[in-house]
Amino acid sequence: MTQPAVAAAFDSSSRLADGRLRRAAFERLHNFRPSTTHGIMIALDLESMDAQKRIIERTTGVEGVVGYKLGLAAVLRVGLAPAVRELRGFTSLPLVYDHQKAGPDVPDMAAKFAAICGEAGVDGLILFPLAGPRAVSEFVGQALKHRLAPIVGGELPFPDYNASGGGYVIDGALDKIFRAAIPLGTDHFVVPGNTPDKVRHHAAWLARELESPVLVVPGIGPLGGSIGQTFTAAAGCRVYAVVGRAVYGAADPGEAARRLAGEALRFAA
Repeated sequence: MTQPAVAAAFDSSSRLADGRLRRAAFERLHNFRPSTTHGIMIALDLESMDAQKRIIERTTGVEGVVGYKLGLAAVLRVGLAPAVRELRGFTSLPLVYDHQKAGPDVPDMAAKFAAICGEAGVDGLILFPLAGPRAVSEFVGQALKHRLAPIVGGELPFPDYNASGGGYVIDGALDKIFRAAIPLGTDHFVVPGNTPDKVRHHAAWLARELESPVLVVPGIGPLGGSIGQTFTAAAGCRVYAVVGRAVYGAADPGEAARRLAGEALRFAA
C-alpha cells in the first residue's frame, strides 16, 4: 500500500484527557472554517452560472448559511477555476466542490485531482473513496496536501444504495471508510440525512472518537429528511444540512434559506 500524501501526526498533545482527538488537531490541516456549529450548505446544482450567482446574492448574507456546494453542471460548462473566480465575486463563504463523487477512482488520480482543485481555489472536497483503502489514503492525503478539507462519505440518500436495500454497496462500508479516514486527518463526514438511524449510529461513535466531529447531511427536503429530526439524531456533532432545490427552487430563495438556516441554528451551541 502506498503511503498517504499527508499523514496527520496525532501525538499525545492532539488528544483530550478522555482520549478523543482535539478539533484543533484537524483544523490546522486545512482552511475550511464554517461560521457556526450548525447551519445549511446550499447546493448550487444549476447549469447556469448566472442562476448560481443569483442564488448566492440572495443567500450569502443569511445567518446560518455556512457555504456553497458546487456540482458538475455549471463546472463542466465553464471549468472549475473560472466558476470559482466568478462566484468569489459574490461571496466570501467557503466553496466545496462535489465531483459527483470523487474517490471511487484509481488512487494515482488523486494527486492530479487535488492539485487542480487546489489551484482553482475551493475550500473543501466531497470524497467518496469507495475504491478501497488506497483510495481513502490517497484522496484524503492529497486533499490535505493542498489544504483542502476532505469531506468524506460513501453513501447516497437512496433506499436501494446498500446491499440490504437491493443495491451494490455493502452495508457497513461507511464505517470502514470513516475509520480509515480519521487517522489521515478527516473530521468532516457525509451521512445521508434522510436516515435518522444511520445518522444516530455514526454520530454516536464519531463523537466518542473526536471532539466535535462534523456531519454534512444531504437528503434534506425532497428526499425525505428533515433538519429537526436529523440534527436531533446527531447529538455531539457539528451539523450542516445540504439543501438545494428547497432553496433554489423556491419562489423566494432568500426567505427559504432564512427559514431553513434558522431551523438549523436552533441546534447551535
